[in-house]
Formats: sequence, structure tokens, C-alpha cells
Amino acid sequence: MEKFVIEGGRPLKGEIRVSGSKNATLPILAATLLTDGVCEIRNVPKLRDTWTMCKLLRTLGKTVEISGNKVTISGSANTPVADYKLVSTMRGSFCVLGPLLAKLGKAKVSMPGGCVIGVRPIDLHLKGILALGAKADFEAGNVIASASKLKGAQMYLGGTFGSSVLATANVMMAAALAHGETIIESAACEPEIEDLGSFLSAMGAKIEGQGTPRIVINGVRKLHGVSYRIGSDRIEAGTFLLMAAAVKSDILVKDVQYNHLLALIDKLSYTGVRVDKDGSDIRIRCKKILKPANVVTHPHPGFPTDLQAQYMALMAITPGVSIVTDRVFPDRFMHIAELNRMGAQIRRDTGSAIIEGVRQLYGAPVMASDLRASAALVIAGLVAKGKTEIHRIYHLDRGYEDLDQKLIQLGAKVFREKD
Repeated sequence: MEKFVIEGGRPLKGEIRVSGSKNATLPILAATLLTDGVCEIRNVPKLRDTWTMCKLLRTLGKTVEISGNKVTISGSANTPVADYKLVSTMRGSFCVLGPLLAKLGKAKVSMPGGCVIGVRPIDLHLKGILALGAKADFEAGNVIASASKLKGAQMYLGGTFGSSVLATANVMMAAALAHGETIIESAACEPEIEDLGSFLSAMGAKIEGQGTPRIVINGVRKLHGVSYRIGSDRIEAGTFLLMAAAVKSDILVKDVQYNHLLALIDKLSYTGVRVDKDGSDIRIRCKKILKPANVVTHPHPGFPTDLQAQYMALMAITPGVSIVTDRVFPDRFMHIAELNRMGAQIRRDTGSAIIEGVRQLYGAPVMASDLRASAALVIAGLVAKGKTEIHRIYHLDRGYEDLDQKLIQLGAKVFREKD
């Protein structure tokens, strides 16, 4: 196990290129199960989650070759059983359910694992595949689904906390090979769904409306291989914008889709941060004193829950009182205790956090609880006085490609050490 040691108080300067989207990569890799053709996927981030999905595909019969940021997948899926040891470590791997069911007519997939950020049910996944004519049951911690032939259907996939990205992805992949027309109402609108829809279309699927609340899919008999480039990671980009704001710096974040970050940019602009678009790059310049701004997370195009913890770290050093409310994962506040260890003044009130900004944070040993909480602790460590040790950084390695090296490139003093 490894840890980050950060010597805080240093400004960031220069430019950084954003990696490919983790949250788009996982369902796109899963979608290769739908074809026996060769799929060459480029701009794949080198992450622990990526390698886990590649391992899972191999156990399902696919041949996977990795070269830098390119993954080439070929061969046929020959088993419907998704390995428990792999699926239980990463929730994103549950999206093999839809393509296995469509390609093999059956699937046995372990209940998903991943970050501990609150209850994450699979009811919408099951609702979607049942609407397509599948049968599903539970057995010893597994979802077992079968269908002699999937048939298109109209369905509503809205849930208690909004639409589900993974459930929408699972249904899209299953419906791509179903007979007839499928209409998904209240579909997830996240850019990662747009990316998946573009990938499936490039394979020969007939899909319209991805990125909107209404997706229409006309099933086809067969999909073919394709060469495809993953889009950039909006959450990584947003994390770097928040880091720059926290340490009052001027940096250029390259290969960013500006329109994917409008909710964050709106809040940063309100607080006093200057954010300028230059083609596919974003330059961020920060004043010395910011003002607080409340945030409520919502599904896209609302403020992302995956930037909630990082935004809280910025508000922790912003004078005044701010309130952060998470409508997507109301229990996603395990980072509060660790930020408070560094001198922050944050208290939780049901699904919200009330933050009283302080002038200074102080380095301390802290424990990462999940992927985005880890990023919040990195931001806190960059602005803190003294040395911060962040333990369990395997969470960071699940979702941020070479984060320590990118920060060093920007002038930060970050060391990766054995814990």
C-alpha cells in the first residue's frame, strides 16, 4: 500500500492535459462484448479500474491487448459468468450485465462493489432489462438474468435520486441487439452516455437522443468492430480547476469540453475565479480572496456529485459560510471528518454540509475513504501549511491517471511513498 506526502503552500503553474474519461471507458469496454469484431479503443486512461475491467473481459472470453493508452479487444464472449472477485471491487463492472444478456442470452453477474459513498441500488438496471423481456433473479449475491430474445420496449428509468448512468448504459447496450424499438424516458444525460452512444453507433447500432432524457434505439441483428477515441474526463478537468482556485494559481487545462463543466464554471465565476475558454482548453486565474457559494448536486447538467468533495475543500478555505447539499448520494460526506482534522470547520446536517471557511488548513495524516474524497484531501494538502500524508491512495489510482506526476509537472511537491 502507498501514500501521498504533500508539502503544501506552493502555487501551481503551467499546463496539464486531461486524460480520457474513466466513467466513459468502463461501459465502452463492456460494450465490446456485443461484437466478435476487433475494437481498438484509444485515449483509455491508465487506471486501476481500467485494468480491472480488462481482466473481467478476459475472464469472459475476450482477448485484450494493452499498449499505452490504447486497448485492442477481439474474440467472442464464451461465458455469461462475471467473476465475483472483480465485480465486487468496482461498481462500473456491473455494466457487463446488459451486453452479456444481449449477446449470450443469459448473464450471471455479482452484485457490484466500489466506493463506499452510500446506498447505490440496482433496481433501475433490473427494471430496464425486465422491460426488454428478460427474467431476473438473485442467488448467493448474484444477479442471474436470461432471455430467449430481447424485445424493444418503452420504459421510464427515473429513480429516487434521478436517473442512473450505469442503468441507462446497461439498457442501451442490451437494446442495441434487441428486436424492435426501445425508448428510454428519463435517461441519464451525462456526457459519458453520449460517448457510449457514439461508440455503439460507430459499431452499427441505431441510436438517437443520447445525452437527452429520451433515447430511442432500434435494435440491429449484429454489431461490428470499430476504432474509437474516448472523450476527456470532465471530473479530472474539474478537479484541476478546483485545485488551481484553491492555491490561487494560473494554469491551463488542456483537452477539456467546456460545455461539460458549465455548472462548476458558473459557481467558480460567482466566487471570483476567472475562467476563460480557448478552444478545447480552459485557463483559470484566481483572485486572492474568494466569496462563498452554496452548491446542490444533481444529475447532469447539474453540479456533479463527483466534484462535491473537491468543491467542499475549496469552500473550507473560503471566508464566510457555504452549504453543500448532495441530492445524488446524500450520504457522501465521509471526507468531512478528514478535512476537519486539517483545521476545516464543517458540520453535517442530514444531506448537507455547512462549511465555515477558515484562513488556513494545516498538514496532518488523513485517510482516503473513496475516490473523490481522496481528491478533496489532495486539494486540502496543496493549500495546507506543513506536510500532509494521505493514506490509501489506491482510491486515487482508480480514477486519476498519474495524478502525482501531473501535480509535480505543475510545480507541486508531492511524493508517492510506501505506507
